[in-house]
Amino acid sequence: MRKGSQIRLALRKACRLVEKVGRKCIRDTGLGLSDFAILETLLREGPSPINQIGERVHLTSGAMTAAIDRLEKIRYVKRIRDTEDGRCCYVALTKPGQGYIEAAHVEYEHNLESVANALSTDEQEELVRLLEKVVRHVRNRNGK
Repeated sequence: MRKGSQIRLALRKACRLVEKVGRKCIRDTGLGLSDFAILETLLREGPSPINQIGERVHLTSGAMTAAIDRLEKIRYVKRIRDTEDGRCCYVALTKPGQGYIEAAHVEYEHNLESVANALSTDEQEELVRLLEKVVRHVRNRNGK
């Protein structure tokens, strides 16, 4: 087997297994993947326009509307109209939403750290460096 194929298969297996750990942790929170991703984005970036969040979490505007409706119904987020441009709507975490995602995110990160701990600190740093190098190469090659 050629090296490129070996690398692709190893990356694919690793990604699937790491994602499986992450998905299980997210499911245990009671939220769907999209809802968790939205809350996590708001935790990291603060109040944001709905379309910007959609781009970050790769959801269409229709899917975003449905997700924000769900999260608003359980009082984890609120919509805020832009005072200067009434067409623009921001989404922000509520206090209960922030408390929920902070606790869930700690558990999520803990589970992902347990996966990373299969490697030494030096190996983790080297893996990140090498993967970032591959990403840069592919982006440059594809002009993105």
